[in-house]
Amino acid sequence: MIGNLFRKIFGSKNSRELKRMGKIVAQINALEEGLKALSDDELKAKTAEFKQRIEAGEALDKLLPEAFAVCREASVRVMEMRHFDVQMIGGITLHEGRIAEMRTGEGKTLVATLPSYLNALTGEGVHVVTVNDYLARRDAEWNRPLFEFLGMSVGIVVPGQNPIEKREQYQADVVYGTNNEFGFDYLRDNMAFSLADKAQRKLNFAIVDEVDSILIDEARTPLIISGPAEDSSEMYRAINELVPKLEKGEEVEEGSEAVASGHFIVDEKQRSIELTEEGHEFVEELLTEAGILKEGESLYAATNLNLLHHVHAALKAHAVYQKNVDYIVQQGQIVIVDEHTGRTMPGRRWSEGLHQAVEAKEGVQIQAESQTLASTTFQNYFRLYNKLGGMTGTADTEAFEFHQIYALDVVVIPTNKPIQRIDYNDVIYATQREKYDAVVEEIREVIAQQRPVLVGTASIESSEYISQVLQKAKVPHNVLNAKENAREAEIIAQAGRPGAVTIATNMAGRGTDIMLGGNWEAEVAELNEPSQQQIDQIRSEWQVRHDGILEAGGLHIIGTERHESRRIDNQLRGRSGRQGDAGSTRFFLSLEDSLMRIFMSERMRGMMQALGMKDGESIEHKMVTNAVEKAQRKVEGRNFDIRKQLLEYDDVANDQRRVVYEQRNDLMAMEDISGVIANIRQDVVADAIDSYIPPQSLSEQWDIAGLEAHLKAEFDIELPVQQWLDTEEKLYEEPLRERILESIQKAYEDKEAAVGAGPIRMFEKQVMLQILDNLWKEHLATMDHLRQGIHLRGYGQKNPKQEYKRESFTLFQELLKNIKHETIRILSHVKVREEEEVREMEEQRRAQAEAQAQQANYQHDEAASAITGEKPQEKAEEETAQPFTRDGQKVGRNDPCPCGSGKKYKHCCGKLN
Repeated sequence: MIGNLFRKIFGSKNSRELKRMGKIVAQINALEEGLKALSDDELKAKTAEFKQRIEAGEALDKLLPEAFAVCREASVRVMEMRHFDVQMIGGITLHEGRIAEMRTGEGKTLVATLPSYLNALTGEGVHVVTVNDYLARRDAEWNRPLFEFLGMSVGIVVPGQNPIEKREQYQADVVYGTNNEFGFDYLRDNMAFSLADKAQRKLNFAIVDEVDSILIDEARTPLIISGPAEDSSEMYRAINELVPKLEKGEEVEEGSEAVASGHFIVDEKQRSIELTEEGHEFVEELLTEAGILKEGESLYAATNLNLLHHVHAALKAHAVYQKNVDYIVQQGQIVIVDEHTGRTMPGRRWSEGLHQAVEAKEGVQIQAESQTLASTTFQNYFRLYNKLGGMTGTADTEAFEFHQIYALDVVVIPTNKPIQRIDYNDVIYATQREKYDAVVEEIREVIAQQRPVLVGTASIESSEYISQVLQKAKVPHNVLNAKENAREAEIIAQAGRPGAVTIATNMAGRGTDIMLGGNWEAEVAELNEPSQQQIDQIRSEWQVRHDGILEAGGLHIIGTERHESRRIDNQLRGRSGRQGDAGSTRFFLSLEDSLMRIFMSERMRGMMQALGMKDGESIEHKMVTNAVEKAQRKVEGRNFDIRKQLLEYDDVANDQRRVVYEQRNDLMAMEDISGVIANIRQDVVADAIDSYIPPQSLSEQWDIAGLEAHLKAEFDIELPVQQWLDTEEKLYEEPLRERILESIQKAYEDKEAAVGAGPIRMFEKQVMLQILDNLWKEHLATMDHLRQGIHLRGYGQKNPKQEYKRESFTLFQELLKNIKHETIRILSHVKVREEEEVREMEEQRRAQAEAQAQQANYQHDEAASAITGEKPQEKAEEETAQPFTRDGQKVGRNDPCPCGSGKKYKHCCGKLN
């Protein structure tokens, strides 16, 4: 009541916004006469003037009236189309980063030229996003003369372009393309081999046409680039055959030195292995005999990183991981056993090739399944833009979602002319047969008046069924579905001819106007070099048809069932009555329609049947319309939950994705990463020492023999740590740590001096990028496995979403740690002899990247439940508090620590950080 009073006094928020923008439009209109007096060259020169003013610090908002006025004047001269005042308001709305709800036929394509021109003046580019390739090409070509007159370049990004073409198109001031293509290009750029291979520039400003379709309807499914995981099955099997020939050794004290026997040593504490000198030579010998390694080639050569990786994985599988302890073999698959709980973890896989090595060891099938290379959602992709605006004929019903997820407000723009369309009440029948009989009867009545009819269906199956019914009734018609976009435009453009009947799925035909009387320009285009007389005749014949249809009542829309979303019903209605034309709409429903059957309450259905609907009888009642809208709101709420749920899961991955992509871009941009490597080495060495010399511990607790072995295994350096401690009484913990780090750093500097700084700098960069890419792909696979099974936690009274966040954070910490450790391990072990080796390694990486791009699959059709592994109705009650359940037995603060260290729990695993 108070809200209504405020609205009466101050007006609604929308009306206040329109009033404010109306003042800006008045400023634009005041400039019109002055601009008309300018020559073409003087008008074109305005673009350079605006750019200079922006460089001098002038804000775009201040420049807006002049820029919009110049764009309008150029449009009049080049395209003979003048932007209406309401189109100016639409342009201002888009520039301010909001959604303009504009009715069908109000010229949204022309509206987008205004903010595109203004924002392209900064030189940072504008992306105009459409729903399909046909519309992207059409809009780009339609607006190209206007932009080029104003000195702006236009680009189009479509599937099938090679990387060079893509880069050229993205350099344009205004780039047209589909949501899928922009999203996939972003993902491809973050898999690029080098900065020079990236296509997109900074994501500055996006104008999304049909914003509801792109940001809401298509947001239920993520964008995924997947590819065949590298099939190294034969290599795993070949190495697996060689490993049993190696003998496990141990370190034996000989005087003051520890001497390693056998071919490899196992560090059970760290669950790692190290080849001895003898083992290293023996492995090289075996690999050479097997034809895997070339004669005289070293296992530690820069080009053999993958081979070294396979050997390490196979050794770990045989010597460290035990059957029925660390894993079990179940139905031909390796299933991991949780070391803490003893429970199996189906679906989870070890990383770094270990799982495949264990599969080879046990003789089961080595899985080289398709793996996710990169993924994102439209919600998270479009939120990367500095500014986002959108246009649609129907957004107000989804205003809450636009605001909550994208922080976008909806402004309802008034029509240029009053709407004259008549929307009749819904008509409901008991059965679908009766409904379709009534639809055919209505079509006959309308085409008898020489009016065109558009029949909207919710599925291709329904459209084909109606087509069969019409064929039996001998009613000529066209069937239109979304299989062929170019053909779709042709059919829908001629759907306005007198007596034409067109059947279309509800989403088909968006973005193309149904011209009453047909499209006379299309008729002219079919003629070979038509004379002016022929053109005038076609135009006058069209005018007669057009006026006759308007007089008869305009285009009639028939909806054969209500869609799940009210918005899509409104879109169908919006195809009629454009630009103040006459028109009418009516929906025909039955109690057998899927929406009514699934979502309408039993009580309501019973009441309708109780009304005594006889065969062929229909009912029209406000109660029916309300019941239908209530059912639609139920579905909209359910679909919103699916989208919100997908976003909440992807938000977790998105934070990780941004960190990794930023780190990758920084690495590619840096010529010299030696500083980064030095910092990483410091962290890795500190971690290694902490494992054997716990911080602030007594010297009796130090495991010096283990530390020496670990330094040899991880950093390829032999340090007499025990000897230092024996001979230097005052060598305490901190000085010891510093000496170890300095020794490792010195060994690396000696390696650099032997080869030269140039090759080492290149090698560091190649190694780190390769490790980052490989481990990130493995991390994505692990996250996929986690997400697919996480909904099962709900049965254990745990919140799946919180569990997912917690576990994915732990996995991400492990990823960052593994990237550091693996980078330093490889850099310490691999021998770089000459620059040519590094170049060869670089070429290997480039070839892999190109092969990966060629084999990649681009998906945007997975069901959301397959992504999150849970259906919305199966979710645990996440908003309510869940009783806490402990995984294991309670451990007291003063009890012995269950890890077996012998310390009290509060001094060991229970220590507060």
